[in-house]
Amino acid sequence: MSSPAMAESNFLVPNATILVEVVMFFVFLGVLAKWVLPPIADAVAQRQKVIRDRVAEAEEAKKRLASAEADYQKALAEARHEASRIREEAREQGATAIAEARQQAQDEARGILDEALQQIEADRQRAFGELRTEIGTLATDLAGRIVGEPLAGEASRDQTIERFLADLDQTAGESGSGTAQTVRTD
Repeated sequence: MSSPAMAESNFLVPNATILVEVVMFFVFLGVLAKWVLPPIADAVAQRQKVIRDRVAEAEEAKKRLASAEADYQKALAEARHEASRIREEAREQGATAIAEARQQAQDEARGILDEALQQIEADRQRAFGELRTEIGTLATDLAGRIVGEPLAGEASRDQTIERFLADLDQTAGESGSGTAQTVRTD
């Protein structure tokens, strides 16, 4: 069984085709290394360069974003501080305006009160003068009735009235009760 035909059919026995296949394999590897792999390696290298550039750009953008964020936060803090300052100024101006309005209202109230007191005093003086005249006339008429004859002459009547009113004022000043109570005793 060890015939030459059997030796040819055994694939484990080396023959010339294996040498040709090995040579062809190395030729194929050479062709791949010479013409196919360099363009692929160049494309991979370019792709890696583009990726590195984009990563560098992304890192630069990240730095710019962080810087812009810091600037934004700083501007926001300044704006808040400015708004707080403006609010405080407005509050102070409001308080000043309120104080001025309050002072003006108090001044106007004092003025109105002073005018009212002056008016009351004027009315009091006018009423007191009218009462003096009327009391004098009534006293003269009463004195005339008591005496039984009218008091003659206006000069003597005015003199009597003035004396009566002076006595009345003196009595009111001593008793401290005022002329209003003396007048009411009629």
